Amino acid sequence: MKRYQKNQCRHEPVCSRVSDWLRAGIILIFVVGACMAWQFSVGSLRGYSQPTEAVPPVTSSSLLQAGDEAFRRGAFEQAADAWQHSAQLAHEAGNLREECDAHVAVAQSYVVLGFHTRAAQQLELAVAIAQLVGDLSRQAVALNLLGQTYLTAGRPEPALETLENAQRLAAEAHDQVRMATILHSLGTTQAALKQDDEAVTSLKEARRLAQAAHLETLAATSTINLAKMALGANQWQEAQVLLDEALTQTRALPNSHDKAYGLISIGLGYAALRGHPPSGSDDRLRVVAAEVLEEAGETSQALGDARAASYALGHRGHLYEQERRYEETLLLSRLAVGYAQQVHAPESLYQWEWQTGRALKAKNQLDQAIPAYQRAADLVQSIRPEMVGGTGGTAASFRESSGRLFFELADLLLQRSGGTSSREEAQPYLLKAREAVELFKSAELRDYFSDECVDAYQTRPTTLEDVSRRAAILYPIILPDRTELLVSLPDGMHRLTVQVRQEELTEEVRAFRTLLQKETTREYLRRSQRLYDWLLRPLESLFGQFDLDTLVIVPDGPLRMIPFAALHDGKQFLIAKYAVATTPGLNLTDPKPLARDRIEVLSAGLTEGVQGFPPLPNTEEEMKAIGALYKTHRLLNEEFRVPQLEREMKENPFTIVHIASHGRFERDVKKSFVLTFDDKLTMDRLNQVVGYFRFRDQPLELLTLSACQTAAGDDRAALGLAGIAIKAGARSALATLWFVNDEASSALVIEFYTQLKDPSLSKAMALRQAQLKLLENPDFQHPIFWSPFLLLNNWL
Repeated sequence: MKRYQKNQCRHEPVCSRVSDWLRAGIILIFVVGACMAWQFSVGSLRGYSQPTEAVPPVTSSSLLQAGDEAFRRGAFEQAADAWQHSAQLAHEAGNLREECDAHVAVAQSYVVLGFHTRAAQQLELAVAIAQLVGDLSRQAVALNLLGQTYLTAGRPEPALETLENAQRLAAEAHDQVRMATILHSLGTTQAALKQDDEAVTSLKEARRLAQAAHLETLAATSTINLAKMALGANQWQEAQVLLDEALTQTRALPNSHDKAYGLISIGLGYAALRGHPPSGSDDRLRVVAAEVLEEAGETSQALGDARAASYALGHRGHLYEQERRYEETLLLSRLAVGYAQQVHAPESLYQWEWQTGRALKAKNQLDQAIPAYQRAADLVQSIRPEMVGGTGGTAASFRESSGRLFFELADLLLQRSGGTSSREEAQPYLLKAREAVELFKSAELRDYFSDECVDAYQTRPTTLEDVSRRAAILYPIILPDRTELLVSLPDGMHRLTVQVRQEELTEEVRAFRTLLQKETTREYLRRSQRLYDWLLRPLESLFGQFDLDTLVIVPDGPLRMIPFAALHDGKQFLIAKYAVATTPGLNLTDPKPLARDRIEVLSAGLTEGVQGFPPLPNTEEEMKAIGALYKTHRLLNEEFRVPQLEREMKENPFTIVHIASHGRFERDVKKSFVLTFDDKLTMDRLNQVVGYFRFRDQPLELLTLSACQTAAGDDRAALGLAGIAIKAGARSALATLWFVNDEASSALVIEFYTQLKDPSLSKAMALRQAQLKLLENPDFQHPIFWSPFLLLNNWL
């Protein structure tokens, strides 16, 4: 492959998506420094030595050195194996310091491979050993790496606290060498927390100490990260000066994994400078970026470091993609795929498969592009979310970072379906398009709950189409330039295209949600009718061909924030036509009708105002009404504490758990909770408490949260509400999008439970009857009172 030639093409970047993807790649500048500093921290405690020709005996020391050499080549799995063996031998010999070093080294390889939990376990053990022998420097090193582990796992707050402890220990030990590496780690963590001034101060001091101690690798890494900070602050001239300095420093290093990644980071930095004068002409920056990435590839290949070679080739291919030189893009992307496959690196392999697909799509080779996209999507499913979304809080959300892959695949499949000659021939493409978005939704839910098994909690999952012949299933797919409506009916799947752009739809949805919560006006109506015209009116003639009573919505993105029941056709609300159910995905948890003859309820709630939240005076009447309808255990006010709730759940086989208390679903799942008398029941704790039912023959039939709310305008916050039934292992959940007037809420909930006694009604129909009754009440006609109640997951 000849070097990148100046002035071959002057096209601007293909689209903002590609530019965003390249900027995300600059995260390497942020991360590589951690690996380079780690290598120094671990090795300097025991002293590196150059490999010799003689074959050393197999000892813990020789295995430590063998692991070091493997790591420098990028053979991380081999390094981990050597270091694990070293730890075992050191333990057997009673050499605690060497055992500590080995555990730290194993953790280093685990972090690079993405196994953050395993890395943290190794480091916690190393800290304990270092404390046992009273070695402050080793404690500082282990805590430094533990902080970096937290950072790469997307937990910058505990990372900062851990690194500050490491800094204190290094100061007590008067260890300036260790202080340099810790300050570097501290700077990257502060940058992740947007503490930019503090980050720059820490990185500059790390560089000064590294230069004073002749630690060339750490000095170069600190310069790279300072350049990254300048890029983030739009200080283009300063960024270029720092990148030039970093390039000189990095080129002077001996060939190693660290040098290769440093060059990759610098190449990406130069690429990011394009279009930002006075940093230099775009043509020159393109050439420099490509040459540095080519140098990184040559260094990687000389070392036999396939992982680094994959990144160097792949990112260089992306430069060609931006220039619309798709033949070169394809060649470099396929080479990058080959190297990534050699080392089983799905975190890079998916990127180059995706890039291959984009290039083929640009060449209008759809039948070749679709398999490349599919391989990339399958790979994303196999890796941890933090390896896709970025590191240390610096990356975009999972939807922004990887959602495009799935939606671009769906778009390709939809386009391909349009080229078929019959509806029957189009069906497989429509099913695959829907499945592509479904894969993304599952991954997004796992990312939100930080639980890779959240959707595995479903028992005996069944596809929606297999459940009812009287339900229509609406699956909107929101694309940048249009909205696709996939609807499943008794005769198969239908596709309708609405020329509404993603940006326009999102704006309308957010405006509707805001106006809907204004009780004193009917301003919402115009927005409600517009959304109906876009999302439902095109389907009316299809619906009229079947005897339907239920509309099941599988919403995505902004559509999760609104109640479809409140959409209006100009004469009546949607709820007047159909029962409306919502589900986050296509699969339902063991969909069976509720057995009315053996319902047993655990009813818990608050009437008093606690922890700064207002009282819910109608809760007691609500709980009494439920008790009059079903066999009920009650936990009211002071009785409603987490330990008591947990005890009741363990000892009794409840069918329904009803909680009448404040709850919030936030963008960050860690901030989402249900209020108890003296505590906040987090989503993880709720999962544990309700999760006892997963081990019984019958799962929980219904979880009701009658006073919760989601953060307005935040579709990621709505993920918590959408996934609550799945997370809790319940067949169904009834919850609210926003806090509802206490009197109206109690009236609707009581009517719902009353209707639920009728075995001829599904849960969705019972909710519809309750909503219609409120709608008939002059005091509660406004949809602010009845529409936010959503029946989630199984509606039978």
